[in-house]
Amino acid sequence: MEQTEKMYHIGLSTSDLKGAKYAILPGDPGRVEKIATKLNNAYKIGVNREYTSYLGEIDGEKVLVISTGMGGPSTAICVEELAQIGIENLIRVGTSGGMQLDVNAGDIVIAEAAIRQEGTSKEYVPVEFPAVANLELTNALKEAADELGYLNHVGIVQCKDSFYGQHDPERMPVGYELQDKWNAWIKAGALCSEMETAALYVVSSVLRLKAAAVLLVVWNQELENRGISNDTDFDVDKEINVAIKAITNLIRGHKHE
Repeated sequence: MEQTEKMYHIGLSTSDLKGAKYAILPGDPGRVEKIATKLNNAYKIGVNREYTSYLGEIDGEKVLVISTGMGGPSTAICVEELAQIGIENLIRVGTSGGMQLDVNAGDIVIAEAAIRQEGTSKEYVPVEFPAVANLELTNALKEAADELGYLNHVGIVQCKDSFYGQHDPERMPVGYELQDKWNAWIKAGALCSEMETAALYVVSSVLRLKAAAVLLVVWNQELENRGISNDTDFDVDKEINVAIKAITNLIRGHKHE
């Protein structure tokens, strides 16, 4: 059903999307225009709160780029409202901090699932329900990263609500719990830490949308803690290129079905 009125938070309606079924979701509103410049015929269609949006084209198909802001609550609101105006496929492009010693700054992580150490998804389904990516989109991101020659990892990422709870847990009254869980996630193989993917995956599952995430590792605090050389890398072009190539391949593949 066409949603003619603009959504309260994202400020968009069905008519604004002009049939777009794919959305690229950065967290940072300042990154939206950067992504839009890589699309064809892109133009701004909305700015409201943390939600800045552009509409462009990939291989002749309309594609939306919209920021989600930081954390699960604003991400969930964005996904809810995008679902109401016709978006079916969502790819998050975000930044993260490495957790495994072989996950270095500049690497790409493709999140096949997320640890739900955040609050938003718990208000949708019990914590036993997994936060899992769509297989088709995940495979497309992996293939795109390989085609582009980017060093990449596919696996589980950790999602939290408190940035400083991760980076300064000793200061928190529940620091003992934060540190114990952090060590548990590392032992279990979690690749990196960020703040939005768990909410994206759970809300998308509930709404029957397809979702996946590609993340740039900007640094690794475990390397830092061990006194191992730990560069930083904020070249977000890598993750953006992966998302765009994945969507391009998906659109072309569907045209030949």
